[in-house]
Formats: sequence, structure tokens, C-alpha cells
Amino acid sequence: MTTPFPFTAVVGQDDLRLALLLNAVSPAVGGVLVRGEKGTAKSTAVRALSALLPEVDVVSGCRFSCDPASPDPGCPDGPHESGASGPRPARMVELPVGASEDRLVGALDIERALAEGVKAFEPGLLADAHRGILYVDEVNLLHDHLVDLLLDAAAMGASYVEREGVSVRHAARFLLVGTMNPEEGELRPQLLDRFGLTVEVAASREPDQRVEVVRRRLAYDDDPAGFAARWADEEAAVRQRIVAARELLPTVRLGDGALRQIAATCAAFEVDGMRADIVMARTATALAAWAGRTDVLAEDVRQAALLALPHRRRRNPFDAPGLDEDKLDETLEEFSGNGDGNGEGDDDPDPGPDGPGGGGGQPAPDEGPQGGDTGAQPEAGEGGEPQATGASEQSPARACEPFRAKVLSVPGIGEGAAGRRSRARTEHGRTTGARRPQGALTKLHLAATVQAAAPHQRARGRSGPGLVVRRDDLRQATREGREGNLVLFVVDASGSMAARQRMSAVKGAVLSLLLDAYQRRDKVGLVTFRGSAADVALPPTSSVDAAAARLESLPTGGRTPLAAGLLRAHEVLRVERLRDPARRPLVVVVTDGRATGGPEPVALAGRAARLFAAEGVASVVVDCESGPVRLGLAGQLAGELGGAAVTLDGLRADSIAGLVREVQGDRRAA
Repeated sequence: MTTPFPFTAVVGQDDLRLALLLNAVSPAVGGVLVRGEKGTAKSTAVRALSALLPEVDVVSGCRFSCDPASPDPGCPDGPHESGASGPRPARMVELPVGASEDRLVGALDIERALAEGVKAFEPGLLADAHRGILYVDEVNLLHDHLVDLLLDAAAMGASYVEREGVSVRHAARFLLVGTMNPEEGELRPQLLDRFGLTVEVAASREPDQRVEVVRRRLAYDDDPAGFAARWADEEAAVRQRIVAARELLPTVRLGDGALRQIAATCAAFEVDGMRADIVMARTATALAAWAGRTDVLAEDVRQAALLALPHRRRRNPFDAPGLDEDKLDETLEEFSGNGDGNGEGDDDPDPGPDGPGGGGGQPAPDEGPQGGDTGAQPEAGEGGEPQATGASEQSPARACEPFRAKVLSVPGIGEGAAGRRSRARTEHGRTTGARRPQGALTKLHLAATVQAAAPHQRARGRSGPGLVVRRDDLRQATREGREGNLVLFVVDASGSMAARQRMSAVKGAVLSLLLDAYQRRDKVGLVTFRGSAADVALPPTSSVDAAAARLESLPTGGRTPLAAGLLRAHEVLRVERLRDPARRPLVVVVTDGRATGGPEPVALAGRAARLFAAEGVASVVVDCESGPVRLGLAGQLAGELGGAAVTLDGLRADSIAGLVREVQGDRRAA
């Protein structure tokens, strides 16, 4: 078995370590979501936490880790009589992004259930994680059907497996920990709210701290067991501190003053629902216990807000997560109180060893910038002061407010990743037929199975009421649902689009389509063309907020190399088709249809467009032409592409609804 990297040997990342330790002290806090760039020890710290958790008592032989003090009355391995039990280490179970539904919740033996009426159940990862940690690396890439199952289990504290009237239920209470790189896309709001705390991590920009990271990692790789032994005393000290904090937790007093500060803070930041208030209260209590105190102080409330609120105040995926600390301090000061055991933070007694942000009980490392200095600079030509290109250029126009966009979809039926845009054959959705199973049976088509088994009952010697079912009789249900697509935006940023009011409307329209792509679980890409060339402003990604950021900083000006833009988009699709052949593309060209530069630019653009039509690529042209004189070039381009053309106003879902109502009214009048 591989020796894990010691938790106390992680350099820096104080917020990450604190959030994990608070959940170890009080699992009711609700888990941790760790957001950050790659290579910042997110997974290392999470995997190291399990070695610090106290052991749990379980009923001997129970596959569902029932507590002998209060066994689950509905446990599939029950009923449990008072008898043998013993401790075992707390488990950390990893949920792979590509796991199947059966691997997560478990599977029933359908053949035995039909023929013998026996609930033969093989537990899944939710059963393994009961009373432990369920860890999802790259949680933002988890398929929607798995997210739905996680939400159900997290809400009910139990997992249900139901197949054609046969059901099994077992307890599933676990600490949910997820890590993600925001560049690859955001989480669904429902799952995001299920994480009690969130932390942003970034690599230190302090050379000394980076040197220490490399030194420790090399030492661990050379001799994992020896490196872990050198940190054994620090690990034992933190383990003992967790146990002491758990014992102290029930005695911690959360006074009315602290509760008022919590409520006022959640109200001031306009978070939805009451879960934020509850999580803040539990976090502040855990902070006090971790510091060895029995009273919650103002500093505990402040730290709890910084951990529990940033991911709950986002209204859409384009809002940057975070909290205005000046506003937070003003709110806490306004609602500070005395005489209730929650005095001012500056007058509080010593909060205990390492304080509430003690970083896991290890010696405090040299302070360095953690997460505050990203070091990111705008790319050339993308900032507010665009680089000189020799062509007329304007600074970026701000996008107008996004709106609810008309649904654009790819015709036909695909087999891509689950999503919400185009029709596809999927594991979830309405049943459309049956087939012989290829591999493990996941969705039984009962009528087709009975129909296949019925003609053979006499030959199989059936003598009782039960149906004699064999493996060859089983039929898999075929289902039709929705898939996510690759939506590739090809945006004209040339001088013909440079009128600020017009470009603002164009950016608002694209932003609306990006928001729609986020909601429908699409991948998105962005190609822009201006001057003399086309650029891939954003390679295909699941991060629509990254696309929005690139769009916001997009300058305009210069000629209109429409053909270059289309050819670059065609190359992007060719490469992406090799990476993900099942994901069907939808090309959205945002232009007025004009083309300049080189000989016969319009004809050249037409030939480039016909490449898409020849390959059957679905496309839509958003016609941005305005003014009293219209050339209709965007409509011609749509014809060459083999797609549809829609105006900026036609993209609005409400305008389509209004048109339908108008047509219905005319029919009634007639």
C-alpha cells in the first residue's frame, strides 16, 4: 500500500488545511470544495486527511459500516443483534469522474430478483463512504446523472437503488470533498450549495516557499516511508488535537451576539436560503473548539464567513467567487455585541495554540502571498490598452445585459456526453425500445424480458408461479435523452462591427448564448477574426466563464478576414473531433457577413463555408447587420454553411414566444 504524503508536511495552503480540519472536527459542517489551478497540492492534502481521522466503531461483518451503538434498522445486512463490533480506520473513498451509476450506488442482481425474489445487492461507493470521506477529484466534470445521485444521498442521508419494483435502501452519510480547476468549468448550483465550505488555492509566488515545496516533494519521492516517519510526531499531535476538539465541541456556546452577526452577514451578502446561516454557525463553533475555547468569538464568525459564503453569493457563472472583506468587517462591527460571551475580537483572550487558522498544528511557515497575487497579466491585444497593430482599433466595448436565449440545437440523434441541448441516445431519459445487453445490465426493459422468456417456460420445466428467466432473456432498455455539444463561436471583431453600441449588443448576445451553454452542459470555444488573421481566443473548454472573460476583453478594428475565421474554426473542429469524436459541434458565426482583404474575399469565404456544409456540421449565423441599407450577406453565408440565420433580436427567447402568441391570436381572430 502506498504511503500517503503527510498532511502536516503540506507547505502553506493554510485555508485549505483549516477547512479540512474543521470538517474533521465537525462533519456536520458539510464538506469542502477546493478550487484552484493545477499543481497546488489539492488532491495531496485531501488524501492525507484520512490518516488523521479518528477510528470508527462498526458492526462486524456489516458491509454498510453500521454503528453498533445505533445500527440502521433498514440495513440490507441487518437486523443486527448486539454482538461483535470493533474499530476500523475511517475510509476515504474516491469517486472517479467516469464511474457508472451502478458503481456509485450499487447494483441489484435482476436475474435472481425476477426468478427467486431475492434482493441480491452489491454495495457501491456510497456504502463504502458511509461514516467516512467521499472524495471527487475534478468534481466539476462529473456527469449529471451522478450529480443527481449525490444530491439525493446528501439530502436524505441514504441511498436508494430501485429497479423495476425491487428496491434497496441503506444509510449513506459521508463527508463530501471535491477538488476542481475552474478553467474546466463550474459546478451546478445545486451541488455547489451542498458543499459546506470552499477555498481558493494558488501556488505561492514566494521563492523560499516554492523551494521548500520542491525539497519536501523530492524527499518524499525518494523515500515515502522514511519521509512519513520524520513527520509522525506532528501527525500524532494533530490527530490528538482533532480528538480533543471533538470532545470539546458539544460544550461550545454560540451566543445570541454571534448568531446576530451570522444572520446579518448572510443578509448583507444576499445569499439564497438559510443553509449559509446554518453552515456558518457550525463552522464558527468548530473554529472555537479547534482553538480550545468554549465561546464563539467575532473572529470565528469572520473566518466562518470567508469559508462558507464565497460560493453561495454567485448569481451566474460569470460572477467571480469571493467576498468583500471591507463590507464583511463593517457588518460584523455594526452588529457586534457585548455581555453575551462574544466580545470584540481585539479584546478576546488568547484563542489557543495556533489560533483558529493554526494551519494544522505544524510550525507556521514563512508567510507568503497565498491566493492574492495571481501574477496574471492580460495577453497582448486583450487588455484595456490594446497593442498597436497598424490598423484602426478601438478599446473593448462592454457587453450589454445578457438575456434568455433561444434554444439552438444540432439536428439528428447523437451519442455524446450527457447534457441538455440536443437529442441523443443516453443511459437516462424516456424509454424508446429494447436490445440485448452489451456487458452489464443497467436498465432492465421488463416487458421485453418477459416476452423473451415466456415461450421457453415449458421447455425449461416451469412448475411454480415464478418465471424461469435466464441470462439470454434479459433485455436492456434503450433510452433517449439530451447531450451536450461543442458550441464554437466564430466572432467578427473587425472594423465593420466596431460601433460601440453595436459591439456591446453583439457581446451581450454571445454572453447570453454562453450562459445558455453553461446551463446545457456544453463545451465552448471562441475564434475571433480581425485585421489580417483569425485567432483561437479560447480552445474548446467547459469553462464558460473563461470564454466570457476573453469576450469582454475583445478589441475591435481593422479588416474583415471572414474566410480566415471560418478556416480556423474548421481546423479547431478537426482537432477536437480526434479528441472527442462523440461530441457533435454547433458553429455559431456572429457577423454582418461582410468580408474584406485579398482578392475576392466574399467568394473565398463562401468556399470556406461550404467545407462545413460538406461535413454536415450544424451551424447558425447571427446576423449583426444594422442600418437602413442592408446587403443580406449574413443570410447568404448561412446558405453556404447549410445552416440558419437569425438576427440579434431573434435570439431572444421572449421574442420567439411573443411571435407565437401573435400568430395564435391571428388564428383565433380568423
